Amino acid sequence: MPGPSTYFSNDRLDELSEPTRLLVERRNRSLGAAYRLFYDDPVEIVRGLGTRLWDAAGTEYLDVYNNVPSVGHSHPRVVEAIAAQAALVNTNTRYLDRRLVEYSEELLGTLPRALANVLYTCTGSEANDLALRIAKTVTGKQGVIVTRNAYHGVTSETALISPSLGGEASIAPWVRLVDPPTGDGSAFADAVTAAAAELAASEHGFAALVADSIFASDGVHPGGAPFLGRVSDIVHDADGLYIADEVQSGFGRLGHDLWGFTRHDSALGAVVPDLVTVGKPMGNGMPIGAVIARRELVDEFAARGRYFSTFGGTPVSIAAADAVLHIIREEGLIENARMVGEYLTTGLGMLAEFHEAVGAVRGVGLFLGVDLVRDGVPDEHSTLVVVNELRRRGVLIGASGAARNTLKVRPPLCFSTADADRFLTELDSALRVARTAKAI
Repeated sequence: MPGPSTYFSNDRLDELSEPTRLLVERRNRSLGAAYRLFYDDPVEIVRGLGTRLWDAAGTEYLDVYNNVPSVGHSHPRVVEAIAAQAALVNTNTRYLDRRLVEYSEELLGTLPRALANVLYTCTGSEANDLALRIAKTVTGKQGVIVTRNAYHGVTSETALISPSLGGEASIAPWVRLVDPPTGDGSAFADAVTAAAAELAASEHGFAALVADSIFASDGVHPGGAPFLGRVSDIVHDADGLYIADEVQSGFGRLGHDLWGFTRHDSALGAVVPDLVTVGKPMGNGMPIGAVIARRELVDEFAARGRYFSTFGGTPVSIAAADAVLHIIREEGLIENARMVGEYLTTGLGMLAEFHEAVGAVRGVGLFLGVDLVRDGVPDEHSTLVVVNELRRRGVLIGASGAARNTLKVRPPLCFSTADADRFLTELDSALRVARTAKAI
């Protein structure tokens, strides 16, 4: 029998119920081998509301994983906004659209004043691709620094800076890898300094640092703020640009502000990236993303070329994004992320007292990473056992990190303390089951 995995293996087809097996086989025939399904027993999701999902048999699940429906699955106000605009018209940004302008002004008002222009895309991958294009055009250089297990997208360009997709051998020759931040971030800053100098001395030159503000794919590493302020200065001193990837950390998820990088503001000054990228959480899952940039960068980029996306910033997507921004404010979801995140962190710390397998608990707000270990060493096998056991107990979660031993906790922002209690109870049970089975 194959070992557990966060992804389904076709070696397990015979273990599935007949309806699930037949659907998986049909999917395999039509979609091919490039796609993946979660869990050793895939879930057919047919409905969602808030923090809950339901499968085809009517079984309810608690969603502890999906950050894209940021204000909750099927939020009535987002659904209404999408339907109302779709019933009117859905064109593109080459036509005047008052709501597009008004939303853009409101979005820019949440960011440092220097970030003055928005360019719309359909996804976070496209946003990071465009940000790289701008950075390379403006600097005239190619070199990029990312963290060792980073994920920044699936386009040809962003896949080359995403070692989590294909390992270190898959990255481009113009990419340099650094370890994610730990402690006060000093080692990370030193590594960025060295990598920037190495690129500057190479044929590639140094164009940009791309940093996910919570370093999610590296296993969730918030570090001790405000180290990103120092790192930003290092990048600028090396004539590079700082691209803040807020696709996962943005829109209030860290319980501090709308933006993850603002955690690093200090008495020495505010952190101001050169470009900020966002993705589908801004529209609760609608196909929308954006690059928010310094005006002078956009001006220089536009002087050398142009940018247009037919579906980037459509009226329907903007309607969804506008609804999300107002819901976050009016329903107090940033404060909820802070409060419930602290509650969860405390609860996970208590679990660690009873389960030696629970190692470090890292994170901020509703973005937490929980390491599972054996004798202090990352334990991928046990992590996968726990992920699948939680699925059987009606809780959906995933794993991340280079060793795949980190439970990734990033639920919708409406996650409540009651939801947290349910998750902690089921996690306790899953850990006990795994230990009893001698997986832990």
